[in-house]
Amino acid sequence: MSKIFDSRDTEYKSPFGAAVCGATVRFAVRPGDENVTGVTLLLRREFAGTEQEVALSPGDDGRWQGVYTAPEEPELVWYAFRFSYPEGQRLYGLHGFDDQARWQLTIYDDSRPTPAWFGRGITYQIFPDRFCRTRVPDPAGMVGDRVVHRDWDDTPVWRPDAQGIIRNNDFFGGSLAGITSRLDYLQSMGVGTLYLCPIFESDSNHRYDTADYRRIDPMLGTEEDFRTLCREAGCRGIRVMLDGVFNHTGSNSRYFNAQGFYPELGAAQSRESQYYNWYSFHPWPEDYDAWWGIKTLPAVQESADSYRRFIIRDGDSVVRHWLRQGASGWRLDVANELDDGFLRAFRTAVKAAKPDAVIVGEVWENAAHYLNGDMMDSAMNYDFRRYCRRFFAEETVDAETFDTNVSTLLLRYRENALFAQLNLLDSHDVSRYLSLCGENVDKMELSVLLQMTFPGMPCVFYGDEKGLCGLSESEYRQAMAWGKSHPLEDIYRRLISLRKAHPALRYG
Repeated sequence: MSKIFDSRDTEYKSPFGAAVCGATVRFAVRPGDENVTGVTLLLRREFAGTEQEVALSPGDDGRWQGVYTAPEEPELVWYAFRFSYPEGQRLYGLHGFDDQARWQLTIYDDSRPTPAWFGRGITYQIFPDRFCRTRVPDPAGMVGDRVVHRDWDDTPVWRPDAQGIIRNNDFFGGSLAGITSRLDYLQSMGVGTLYLCPIFESDSNHRYDTADYRRIDPMLGTEEDFRTLCREAGCRGIRVMLDGVFNHTGSNSRYFNAQGFYPELGAAQSRESQYYNWYSFHPWPEDYDAWWGIKTLPAVQESADSYRRFIIRDGDSVVRHWLRQGASGWRLDVANELDDGFLRAFRTAVKAAKPDAVIVGEVWENAAHYLNGDMMDSAMNYDFRRYCRRFFAEETVDAETFDTNVSTLLLRYRENALFAQLNLLDSHDVSRYLSLCGENVDKMELSVLLQMTFPGMPCVFYGDEKGLCGLSESEYRQAMAWGKSHPLEDIYRRLISLRKAHPALRYG
């Protein structure tokens, strides 16, 4: 029996996947029912908020066909079909008849391509405190109540304190100099991009509660250490991408200053503070908007003019400053929670400072809204991880379902954004994939094989190649096992070499 419609088959929809602004998109369906008297293509533009109908015409081969002219500006179009019969009408959607879900058609601007270098190698994500240290640091005088593990092989603290709070204030002392000392190892692995979790001053070991955007955390080193890392990495063909947390700051920061650590007045101390309008109080100072209600992470009003100038627009803004120091791009934390206007202004500033710099967003679901050429170049592909986990690790879906799932990722994005997707199995926010595989190396190898051959940029979390495991945060953020030998290291090296040897695996 012939299929009615297949968005992955150019016999039914052409071109394959996304379409450029103004392009002609051809649709065809095979009703397979001689009682059908009409077929209408139903289109809904998400950004414009408009609906459109296109009548399809019958052909001699049993197909009803028609064309849709894409809008001249980036758009997300959601489409389905309406079949007419003598007795009435039926909707044919993503999952069959009478289904309200629609297929996605991304319309993109091809005048703003993704940087050509991104995607050539692999990306290696580092949690800086846990990667490599050159000495045991002294935390005296640093922001926060820090405790340093003398033993690199210690288990990170995971229990709440007496007040029931997980402080994340135990440090292992990984540093920028430590990363620099391991660049030869990373080069030998085939790494092309280093993605560093936040490196700016903060009172937590994860540093997602920024205390000072203009200062490297002193436990990690200095600005000169960062320039040295970027310079030495560049000599090995490796670029460095920073992690920007611009949706919120730390409460113990130069800007909020709830604990009074910094000499100038913060928003929590005075309404006269230059940072007061960065935050939303109701009333001041007891209550304020916070990221997911976590009071140590006061939310920032990204639309505040002084905040945008500081982060984006000033001549030596945060964005521009660190690109000039050697960074080749930014990964944006919780990018989907940032204002679209902020993201567009951010892109403008980044590309003005360094035209080939890359912008990657943390988006856990469909990121097409952000990848049409005016906001971000790429996104962390958590859907890829989710589909691999269900098929390879957990074996909860069959091959047909898995094929359908991963094929949607190929249809979702414009071509150069597709080949820049950060395809990950692990990150600092999820259980180690090897643990989800029950520590079955064969399952992990199959997953890595797909990761290294699937369109996009493979992203390896530090220690995956050393067989690091862990289901809880304290486990999956453990210190790098430098002295550990594991079969996965050879597997990663072989499969990364395979990817590097065949341009088709990098560019399609």
